[in-house]
Amino acid sequence: MSDAQRSSESAPVLEIRNATKLFGPVRALNGVNLELGHRQVLGLLGDNGAGKSTLIKAITGVHQLTSGEMLIDGKPVHFKSPTDAREYGIEAVYQDLALFDNLGIVNNLYLGNELTRPRRFRALGWLDRKAMEKDARRRLETLQVHLPSFSASVGLMSGGQRQAVAVARAVAFASKVLILDEPTAALGLRETRNVLNTIKELPEKYDISVILISHNMDHVVEVCDRAVIMRQGGVVGQLEPTEETMAEMVSLIVGATKQEV
Repeated sequence: MSDAQRSSESAPVLEIRNATKLFGPVRALNGVNLELGHRQVLGLLGDNGAGKSTLIKAITGVHQLTSGEMLIDGKPVHFKSPTDAREYGIEAVYQDLALFDNLGIVNNLYLGNELTRPRRFRALGWLDRKAMEKDARRRLETLQVHLPSFSASVGLMSGGQRQAVAVARAVAFASKVLILDEPTAALGLRETRNVLNTIKELPEKYDISVILISHNMDHVVEVCDRAVIMRQGGVVGQLEPTEETMAEMVSLIVGATKQEV
């Protein structure tokens, strides 16, 4: 292994240093520091308005930081758009899912990442619809998602089915960091269990680090290696999520206590 490879592996896959974000007079992020390790599942917790959504939108290139620094594998990066973040292998599933209701499953999964033949002449080739449908079926079967019609428009599906399609799309194209914003909020018990199992498998099976935003403390305890708690735009604590620390996490979220971070 080269010195560069050792350095890359020892550095956090994602690091945020002293990040601030202003929207006019409103300070949405106030000196946020955060590290995401390789093959780690990090819980990002906080009440509504704590700054979680602003932070993940900065990580994914939707917003640009007012000040501060973001590093990938120890190297400074600056994302001007979500396309820049995707080039570094960062994908996200937001609460609004960002699906096209008038398109089917395959088109939603591969929009902007279409498979063509021949593969090496992507811009000049033609769509390989059979390959895309085969791969889409495989990915949804991995999540054990059962849909009434594979050809139906996404707009005709239930909230849980739409969520599953969005998760499958993000898992398909995230090569470094996957951000999941309340991924089980609209799912039934079986689909929730499948998504949680997928989150636990991602680090070792696909070498992906995960940031999970969730209000469900039981889910955080089950799948997360570490939890970072935000309040009023800043980080107020971080700890290992366990049954024993659940009460402390809740106290940090509501502002009853504060850790030194």
